[in-house]
Amino acid sequence: MEPLTTTYSLKYPVPKARVFAVFLSVVLCTTVLCLLQLRFFKPKVKDFYSFKVMDSRGRIVSLEKYRGKATLVVNVASYCQHTDKNYIGLQELHREFGPSHFTVLAFPCNQFGESEPSSSQEVESFAKGNYGVTFPVFHKIKILGSEAEPAFKFLI
Repeated sequence: MEPLTTTYSLKYPVPKARVFAVFLSVVLCTTVLCLLQLRFFKPKVKDFYSFKVMDSRGRIVSLEKYRGKATLVVNVASYCQHTDKNYIGLQELHREFGPSHFTVLAFPCNQFGESEPSSSQEVESFAKGNYGVTFPVFHKIKILGSEAEPAFKFLI
């Protein structure tokens, strides 16, 4: 038997322009996918303290400043049948345990019997003036429904 001595040509008849077009398409698609992921991907919130909320004057506050403390998050209302005992009790808790790394975070809400029709600043003035509260009172929020405050959605 005779050995095969036939050689095949290894050149491919593909023009350089076609290779470049395929390469460019791959790069473009990859770039578009990365941009779409950055645009629509929202990082998951790790914990409650990762949120930012508004204080009673409308300034953004990071809840990070309360990390490391035991935190009682409550919704409050000024025209509720339990307003007196709630504010008094919350202030006692805050006064007694506050120095030991404890805080109360109060969020006014008008979704329960429309018992908080006042503005956020009015609620804060009411709570401080009538009950001497020293814990923070934040911006009035919604707790239920599609417009609920994200920090409360996280807790629920």
